[in-house]
Amino acid sequence: MSNDLHIDPALLAGNSRPLAAYQAQHFLWQVEGEVATITLNRPEYKNPLTFDAYAELRDVFHQLKWAKDVHAVVVVGAGGNFCSGGDVHEIIGPLVRLKAPELLMFTRMTGELVKTMRACPQPIVAAVDGVCAGAGAIMAMASDMRLGTVRSKTAFLFNRVGLAGCDMGACAILPRIIGQGRASELLYTGRSMGGEEGERWGWFNRLCDPDGLLDEARALAAQLVQGPTFANGITKTMLHQEWAMTIDQAIEAEAQAQAICMLTNDFSRAYHAFVAKQKPIFEGN
Repeated sequence: MSNDLHIDPALLAGNSRPLAAYQAQHFLWQVEGEVATITLNRPEYKNPLTFDAYAELRDVFHQLKWAKDVHAVVVVGAGGNFCSGGDVHEIIGPLVRLKAPELLMFTRMTGELVKTMRACPQPIVAAVDGVCAGAGAIMAMASDMRLGTVRSKTAFLFNRVGLAGCDMGACAILPRIIGQGRASELLYTGRSMGGEEGERWGWFNRLCDPDGLLDEARALAAQLVQGPTFANGITKTMLHQEWAMTIDQAIEAEAQAQAICMLTNDFSRAYHAFVAKQKPIFEGN
């Protein structure tokens, strides 16, 4: 009996399939150079989400967990706005007629979108221009980095429609980005945060010219793709998981994570490139 153990990679890949050929139904999907661009594409209404859009976004981010041909994601809105939130007529109207069990099904489904965005190993860059409100602000929040413009207006406006600010993880994630006091102000008042204010508060990594926003977001994503993508996925995992850890737990978790990364070919490539005074070429393995 052979001691060699062969495991079919397809067995370990879950329900993965190449995502470059994915045909989206409720947004635009494009993959170029291992960077996927999701474009929310209802510009005449400032790109609101429908029930179907929520579900498809949740599903595609879930599939990204196993994707081999996508290593970074850009999320952008068409027509000079990011996303105005849930569609008033297709979501808000029906919600007021539902009973508690159905409402809980909806809020859990929207929360799953944030969970899948945080669980996929690919860094997500949100390119935020114009209106970024409600669920749109949540999607930007759930991204790993945000590039904005001076004219961007971000609003967690749940309070303004009679709801609590604790929507889709906002009370957990937003304070970690901009601080407890600033998050409290936005969630209690529902007011808009302008682009320059957002950059000053740490919401935006930087501001861009509106005409160059998407190009800069894609360039940042492409830069990440050129890095050690397996290790980047570990970084994202640890950034997310360590929120619930003590410092001692986090240090031990990072010790284990880093030891795994030291087993990768990319780590060896980086060493040999350094010795040869060359720039390493990472392959994500």
